[in-house]
Amino acid sequence: MAEANLDKKPEVKPPPGLKAIIDHLGQVYPNQPNPLQVTTLLKYWLGGQDPLDYISMYNYPGDVDRNVPPHWHYISFGLSDLHGDERVHLREEGVTRSGMGFELTFRLAKTEIELKQQIENPEKPQRPPTWPANLLQAIGRYCFQTGNGLCFGDNIPWRKSLDGSTTSKLQNLLVAQDPQLGCIDTPTGTVDFCQIVGVFDDELEQASRWNGRGVLNFLRQDMQTGGDWLVTNMDRQMSVFELFPETLLNLQDDLEKQGSDLAGVNADFTFRELKPTKEVKEEVDFQALSEKCANDENNRQLTDTQMKREEPSFPQSMSMSSNSLHKSCPLDFQAQAPNCISLDGIEITLAPGVAKYLLLAIKDRIRHGRHFTFKAQHLALTLVAESVTGSAVTVNEPYGVLGYWIQVLIPDELVPRLMEDFRSAGLDEKCEPKERLELEWPDKNLKLIIDQPEPVLPMSLDAAPLKM
Repeated sequence: MAEANLDKKPEVKPPPGLKAIIDHLGQVYPNQPNPLQVTTLLKYWLGGQDPLDYISMYNYPGDVDRNVPPHWHYISFGLSDLHGDERVHLREEGVTRSGMGFELTFRLAKTEIELKQQIENPEKPQRPPTWPANLLQAIGRYCFQTGNGLCFGDNIPWRKSLDGSTTSKLQNLLVAQDPQLGCIDTPTGTVDFCQIVGVFDDELEQASRWNGRGVLNFLRQDMQTGGDWLVTNMDRQMSVFELFPETLLNLQDDLEKQGSDLAGVNADFTFRELKPTKEVKEEVDFQALSEKCANDENNRQLTDTQMKREEPSFPQSMSMSSNSLHKSCPLDFQAQAPNCISLDGIEITLAPGVAKYLLLAIKDRIRHGRHFTFKAQHLALTLVAESVTGSAVTVNEPYGVLGYWIQVLIPDELVPRLMEDFRSAGLDEKCEPKERLELEWPDKNLKLIIDQPEPVLPMSLDAAPLKM
């Protein structure tokens, strides 16, 4: 009988989710089996703060026939379930996605200096910039710590240069489907590859008002703005609307005809019930409801890893582009089978920074039979049109509280009045009121205040709420 080789170490196979992505990338980049990688030293499940285990960086040489410029291609590993053993992502019954269901990618155009070096020294390996890896890690951290996923067409108001410079005008992001990687099935579920695309302020503004996918389609039309593969060029100096003014006219025409795809934004707000002369059915106030929600959330059983997480450090929150009413209310914790409490009237105080979305919500959403959500830390406020199905409010009982979700039905006959009153008050897409503003519709027992809402009283230190 042959002697066993005791010195031979068993082959270590990559976990199933990780292997599936590696195999997929191997088919896309067969000549780059060992790309450069940024690796997290202290993994997330061991208490680290960075959820992306790896970020691979591929060298795409360019494709003249497809009008794709030479660029660096960054791909994340970690938002999907790489391991399949619940060390990071818990498996949910009936859910087909892997982990959060997506990974991040980014395409960065090579600079003139890099292209010159590539021509002069074709055999010398090039090293890609690492700042996009930090960008993807920051977005991944936000997604993990808030539970908010990404959808194609979403936007991220980054509000600072993506590479940390003081010169680039690309200071915001849109989310597209990666044109090469698409969506794959893995042993742990499906994985979409969400490509992060750098955009100008006015491109973000129009994506917020109208349709993120529509603006992405405008960007695809020309190499200067990214081309078919939406390659981000940090040296770009003009937005798609400056380069091609006719696109803005087309956008405004579509917005008037079709309405906006923006289903909501994160926003500070408070509310209270307006009490008529008759006895109220059940008194509800923002402070008590928000504190109850925070307490209920804290009382959930948390894993040791979840308890160690810090509050996410992230700029102004992403918008929500889902057309599903319940998906547009991104509360990852909701009381079990809550009963809807009907209010006789409601007063809403909304932060000045999001007042510009009020006209959009009514003109481009409610008027087209849709809904719009303002999400605070623990609560959500949704305006719904009469034709929206699945809401807890009706024309006869238009104001309701469902668990930690406040719903306000806007009847069709009130829509033109609101639009006229908002315009008269100077509320438009560029408005941020500097002084307190009050609007009231007494016949509807509805009042709106534009002012900085009172903060929720802090919880005790041993029960500090985790951010959703």
